[in-house]
Amino acid sequence: MPSPVLRHQMTDDMSFSQLAWGAWRLRESADIKNTDDILALIHACLDAGITTFDHADIYGGYGCEAYFGEALAQAPDLRKRMEIVTKCDVALVKDARPEHRINHYNTSKTHILQSVENSLRNLATDHIDMLLIHRPDPLMIADEVADAFNDLRQSGKVRHFGVSNFTPSQFNLLQSRLDAPLATNQVECSVFELAPIFDGTFDQMQQNRIHPMIWSPLGGARLFNTANDVTAERVRPVLERMRNKYTLPGIAEVAIAWLLHLPCQPLPVLGTMKAHRIADATMSCRVQFDRQDWFEILVAAQGHPVP
Repeated sequence: MPSPVLRHQMTDDMSFSQLAWGAWRLRESADIKNTDDILALIHACLDAGITTFDHADIYGGYGCEAYFGEALAQAPDLRKRMEIVTKCDVALVKDARPEHRINHYNTSKTHILQSVENSLRNLATDHIDMLLIHRPDPLMIADEVADAFNDLRQSGKVRHFGVSNFTPSQFNLLQSRLDAPLATNQVECSVFELAPIFDGTFDQMQQNRIHPMIWSPLGGARLFNTANDVTAERVRPVLERMRNKYTLPGIAEVAIAWLLHLPCQPLPVLGTMKAHRIADATMSCRVQFDRQDWFEILVAAQGHPVP
């Protein structure tokens, strides 16, 4: 049976899988003990039709990229079958970065270029498919970021660029300085975080025919821990009913399918380290939500009827 995971055209010459896999917790997972486990996870994603892998330089205390890269170096042919996304500009106080006295953002050209060199080395690759500015920097000089992007594109080290956690106005500011369009805005959205649906973020994405990426599409552990969480207590029973109606493995797949139904056609980033949950998540891509079912979940998430 062919994979239900579709592909979305992100740029004229690059498409991403409808679901992405995220490396945020790669160093924390008890399920990942060595590079063989990472390779098994990569194969599970690729076998499921998930070819887009989401990283950031800071993940795992600046360690996840290198951990993933060690596995990729053992099977370099896998690189041809995937798209690698990574992020930069967040500077954390960590042993790996003793020069950082305080957590801060840095969108200077020097920092962006050095971050990319580090990521290329850590990921054992000669190019990054998409580089994102991780967080809005109040000191960002848009012309300087554009200059860094131009250098990276011309050198072939980065193919395309996007942002993460940007407001529409911040997105527009950076876009105004670029010759090529920004390819995505990766933001948090779930039944627990509805802001991008209503604050203009997803409107802007649909207007410009851009597919946003979504981090934390399940709201972290909140979806499964209803104790003392009034939103989870409202939402979970509705998701359970929808799970039965649409014959899905669990409520996680309902929550992902609910996001996939948004007209901006977002790409949720999965955080699971378990192969069977990756396979289960692909079932979300088959769901054709009834409009009133979709709104029933929204009403439960908001805690009140639509006006």
